[in-house]
Amino acid sequence: MKVLHLDTNHPLLIEQLTALGFVNDEDYASSKEEVGKKIHSYDGLIIRSRFTIDEAFLDKAVNLKFIGRVGAGLENIAVKYAKAKNIFLAAAPEGNRNAVGEHALGMLLSLFNKLNKADHEVRNGQWDREGNRGLELDGKTVGIIGYGNTGKAFAQKLRGFNVDVICYDIIGGVGDENARQVGIMELQQKTNVLSLHVPQTSETLGMIHAKFIKGFRNPFWLLNTARGKCVVTADLVAALKSGRVLGAGLDVLEYEKKSFENMFHTLDTSQTTNETLSHLPEAFKYLLQAENVLLTPHVAGWTIESKEKLAQTIVDKIKVEFC
Repeated sequence: MKVLHLDTNHPLLIEQLTALGFVNDEDYASSKEEVGKKIHSYDGLIIRSRFTIDEAFLDKAVNLKFIGRVGAGLENIAVKYAKAKNIFLAAAPEGNRNAVGEHALGMLLSLFNKLNKADHEVRNGQWDREGNRGLELDGKTVGIIGYGNTGKAFAQKLRGFNVDVICYDIIGGVGDENARQVGIMELQQKTNVLSLHVPQTSETLGMIHAKFIKGFRNPFWLLNTARGKCVVTADLVAALKSGRVLGAGLDVLEYEKKSFENMFHTLDTSQTTNETLSHLPEAFKYLLQAENVLLTPHVAGWTIESKEKLAQTIVDKIKVEFC
């Protein structure tokens, strides 16, 4: 079976697939159109996020038997269409769940203790102890939306902080010793910190919007290590300004392209920084200036260890299905 690799990944992926008898070709530069002209020759496809595998592309992949996405989700693949063609789909949410859990916790602790702000001030000659007085997690309630791999990993990391962890999920019976499953109304009534751990679906797109935010009894902190388009940024900014949201840790942003490799559809890397900033959405400009907002470039699951775990997970799933 011939496999085409469209993104670079941990070398173990190709090494182990080769050992299993697969023939591996690598193409990390060709355009989608160019790849489409030869995809009919391949039985398997390994991708990360370089481009979308849509219905038109799948129609050209007449011999495709599997797609392995070295990442947590499958949102850049036309899943229903692929399954209708009996194409096996493998993602690897197990591979980066620990990394995401640790990153979410790191963001939360940084926000509560104003670490980013304090570091910036000290480097610029400011010594403001009172202005950087922090908060403690002790006694707070952390609400998690989406209690799958990464949600569970985050809840596990919170053990030992003396917090009450509650979770909401569309699937019943997912609560465990680390989080009690609740309905959405109880989540909104009790949450002090809200963390998103959902895939990008039609149900989760724009799920954090003005009306939803207003439904919370208490002002809260927001963490998003899931997908940027789950949050309506303009509504989040309005809530930050009003104090309904106390601060936000955002590893993902609404403006990211589907490939996740660049943030904006129209970003021109040849522009100067000032020229680029002038084209940014107003809501994002606010986030860039806000001291109570922490931003990272979609790297919550992007660790040295997770790179290997993600690749191994894909190999293991292909091995079970085809070997």
